[in-house]
Amino acid sequence: MNWLLERFLLAPKDKIAFIHKDVKFTYTDIYNNIYQIKEALNNLNIEKGSTIILIADYSPNVFCMLFALASLNCIIVPMTPNTVIDQDEALIICGCDYIINFNHDGITWSTSKHTVIADNILLKDFYSTNTPGLILFSSGSTGKPKGMLHNFNSIINKFKLIRNPIISIPFLMLDHFGGINTILAITSSLGTIVTSENRSLKKICEAISAHKVELLPTTPSFLTLLSFSDIPSKYDLTSLKRITYGTETMPQTTLKRIQDYFPNVEFQQTYGLSEVGVLSSKSKPDGSLWVKIGGKGFETQVRDGILWIRSNYRMVGYLNAPSGFDDNNWFNTQDRVEVDGEYFKILGRVTDLINVGGQKVYPAEVEDVILSQPNIADVVVMGEKNALLGQIVIAKILLVSPELPNELRLRIRRACFAKLTSFKVPVKVDIINNEIYSNRFKKIRS
Repeated sequence: MNWLLERFLLAPKDKIAFIHKDVKFTYTDIYNNIYQIKEALNNLNIEKGSTIILIADYSPNVFCMLFALASLNCIIVPMTPNTVIDQDEALIICGCDYIINFNHDGITWSTSKHTVIADNILLKDFYSTNTPGLILFSSGSTGKPKGMLHNFNSIINKFKLIRNPIISIPFLMLDHFGGINTILAITSSLGTIVTSENRSLKKICEAISAHKVELLPTTPSFLTLLSFSDIPSKYDLTSLKRITYGTETMPQTTLKRIQDYFPNVEFQQTYGLSEVGVLSSKSKPDGSLWVKIGGKGFETQVRDGILWIRSNYRMVGYLNAPSGFDDNNWFNTQDRVEVDGEYFKILGRVTDLINVGGQKVYPAEVEDVILSQPNIADVVVMGEKNALLGQIVIAKILLVSPELPNELRLRIRRACFAKLTSFKVPVKVDIINNEIYSNRFKKIRS
């Protein structure tokens, strides 16, 4: 970690690290603030090696707090006000010594003593290493959320190689591995992080326009909404050079629409998991969903159509679940893939597959057909229990404008019968008005 702090110290004095609420913070400001916060933590008698629940969203002070806590070899558990796991449940899994809560301004913060003892062998062994830790939780979309313990130094050291600086928005949340990966990737290359008040289409577009953002790392669900909205047309988004997308399967229809909307922007599919880290990726230049993944410190292999990864940046382990690694440190991603030479096509999680009388249905394939139809803002396809077939396919649809339910069902089923095998056609088609996305802007399939 010291190498990164030295990089901040030696940065040009006017080099902007953060733009937060339209206020600019240089890398000199960041360096000085890390040590000021560390001194404040010492004055509060925060012991080295403490487990800290950090409730916050992105800001310069939150970033500095991460490094100040890491310098004390604390185990940091980042959460957001709308985190994916109940806080009490998280504390039982990971334990706690203190809670640090940042106010909405992202600048001021408070700390409180909050002792919860977690009787966990993995944590006990990690304490003895005198190394900063990072605990992240899975979304729990396929069961109970899993606590994942990482060596924070190992995550940081991935970014020693300096790259071209870029201006970016940290779209993925602080409690998401992809969010941590983004802020480290940008700041380690002395780029600029632009925070947004929230992750609505309007606020993201405002931030891009106002601060000439060049990189937007986001999710397919956000891009689907973006492609159907007139909000982007109200802002100057010509500064965008690259849009990266990951965390869930991208519908080909959405990719084509968003590529047409931003013809001069490079689109890059990313791939990573909290358990193994974020891999280097390169999308095929043909506008398809094929992607080459790997990079230094990563190995990939496919077993029975499932992607396995071996990583130098892997987690230490799960706190509340059996290891997902085999005896040779390969991790089962649970992602079914197709292979074309060096390229992979991610078909979807095994846990998301719908079993219709023994036939497997990939939700993304059905969603892609439905999204290609008029008046569809977005759709989530999932399985529903059925006494005869095991499961049936159902589709829940967000409309652009109101439409009679019976007419919608008829045209959607006709479109699906024209392009899909009959067992893949949704038996039920429902119109919904509520959100179909989690706080991490991923589709909720449960």
